[in-house]
Amino acid sequence: MNSINILIVSDDEQASTNIKKSLKKEGYAKVNVIENTRMFRQKVQTYKPNLLMIDTSLSTEDDGIELASYVNEKYALPFILLSSKVDHRTLDKAKLVQPYGYIVKPCNPEGLNASIQIALHKHAQEHQRKIAIDTLESRSLELKKRIYHKKAVVGDELMFGDGYTLSGASCSILHQGKKIKLTKRENAFIQLLVNQLGSTVSFKEAIDYLWEKDVSENSVRTLAWRLRNKLPTEIIQNDSGFGYYINS
Repeated sequence: MNSINILIVSDDEQASTNIKKSLKKEGYAKVNVIENTRMFRQKVQTYKPNLLMIDTSLSTEDDGIELASYVNEKYALPFILLSSKVDHRTLDKAKLVQPYGYIVKPCNPEGLNASIQIALHKHAQEHQRKIAIDTLESRSLELKKRIYHKKAVVGDELMFGDGYTLSGASCSILHQGKKIKLTKRENAFIQLLVNQLGSTVSFKEAIDYLWEKDVSENSVRTLAWRLRNKLPTEIIQNDSGFGYYINS
């Protein structure tokens, strides 16, 4: 825990001193305290905290809820709110800024470490999910560009499977020279699969590319089932729970 840097924003000297002592006993070597929003804006980049603990009752400039809202807008930092209040109005305001925890003062030393560890874990999980989503979106965009390029190259033909051809001139699918009659969406789906031969097209990629609205994975499954029934051979494979692919 020596690498975890915690920044407390509170003008309650007794509370912040007690919290700092408790955290030091738990093994947190980097714990700093600042008293107001002005100091936070000046020093947050200097301290480079991994976690913030913000008192909701800051008495200068603005309260902790407003500071928490500012943190949400400007920084990708997890924060825990500190408060001596548990009334509905305060809790409703706190919910709006989506804290990673809410600790009632005076703080229970035994609960501090647990709250911090859960907040850091939750933030790390959210970060990993964001990376995964960004990767899928980037991959989906690249697929769209590749398929657009295929359509733009008149006369281009791509061979795949056993006797199948994707015709760039007509954007149609042929098997042993004979055109397969497909709907517009079926045609677009097989082109999506062909342009990623050997790799799985996820349900999300298929939905983003083929529908302008949010649909369930069952819509993709139904489309794949219809397409399989129209193709002369079984070339569309199911990557269980993730999507579909065509072997290269």
